[in-house]
Amino acid sequence: MDIQSIYSLIEDDMSAVDAMIQSRLQSDVVLINQLGHYIINSGGKRLRPALAILCARAAGYQGDQHINLATIIEFIHTATLLHDDVVDNSAMRRGRETANNLWGNEASVLVGDFLYTRSFEMMVEMDSMPLMKILSHTTNIISEGEVLQLLNCNDADVTEQNYLEVIHHKTAKLFESAGELGAVVSQASAEIERAMADYAMHLGSAFQLVDDLLDYSASSETIGKNIGDDLAEGKATLPLIYAMREGNEVQKQIIRTAIEQGQRDKIDEIIVIIQQTGAIDYTAQAAQNEIKRAKESLTNLAASPYKEALIGLADFAVQRTF
Repeated sequence: MDIQSIYSLIEDDMSAVDAMIQSRLQSDVVLINQLGHYIINSGGKRLRPALAILCARAAGYQGDQHINLATIIEFIHTATLLHDDVVDNSAMRRGRETANNLWGNEASVLVGDFLYTRSFEMMVEMDSMPLMKILSHTTNIISEGEVLQLLNCNDADVTEQNYLEVIHHKTAKLFESAGELGAVVSQASAEIERAMADYAMHLGSAFQLVDDLLDYSASSETIGKNIGDDLAEGKATLPLIYAMREGNEVQKQIIRTAIEQGQRDKIDEIIVIIQQTGAIDYTAQAAQNEIKRAKESLTNLAASPYKEALIGLADFAVQRTF
C-alpha cells in the first residue's frame, strides 16, 4: 500500500484532526496565532497523528477520542520542532524559513511552550489517567533526549549506542506513544498495546535513521533543509560514526575535525568518505532492520485494511527520499 492510499484510508479522520488543530491553536495573543499557524501549516506529513489514527482503527476503535489524541501528539511534535530549531540555530525546515528565523528565538521558544501547555490542557480534558501517564512520561523522555543530544554535540567519540539512545528518546518515543495510545483508547488487550507500541517505536527509529542518512545522500531541495546541517551543528549521526569506524586515519581525522568544530566547508569531501566506507549502506540496513522488527510486532494483530496500512507505512519510512 503506497502512502497516498494510506492517507486516503483515514482521510475523514485526518480532516477531523486538521480541524481540531486549527480550533485548539486559537489564542487571544496575535503572535501565537501567526507563528503557530505558520509552523503547523508548513507542509509536514502529519505522520505521528496518522500513526495514532491507524493504530486505533487497527485495534477496532469506533469512537472519536483518537482525534483528540492525534491532535495532542501533533502539538507536542510541533513544540519540539520550534525548540529544536532554536537550539540548532536552523534557518530552513521543510523547504521554508524556520519560525525562529522569521520571528526570533524568543517567540519560537514561547510559542513552543504554548503548544506544550495546550496539549496538556487537552490531556486533562480527556479525563483518563492512563493516557495522561503515557503522554506526560513521553514529553519527559523527549526532553531528556534533547539534553543528551546537546551533550553529544561536537563530540567525535560518540558511539553508535550513544547515538541510538538519543534517537530513541528524541524521535522514537513519540512514535511509540502514538502507537500505544491508539491501542489504549481502543481498550485493546495488553498484548495488542505492547505490539502497537513496539511497532511504532521501531518505525520511529527507522524514520530517524533515514533522516540522518538523507542528510548525506540527498539534495537540499529534496529534504527541505540545508545539506550538512547535522555536521554544522556538530552532530555525530550514524553515517559519520560508521565512516569514522571504518575509514583510514586521514578520513577519520577529516570527520573528527568537522564534528568537533562544526564545519560544513568539507561536506563534499565527507560525503565521498561516507560513500567509500559503506556508511550509507550500513545506515540503510540499520533502518531496514528496525522496519523488519516493526512488522514482526504486528504478527498477532487481526487482518484489516488498517493493518495493511501500518505495514505500508513501515515500507514508506525506509523508501522515502524526503
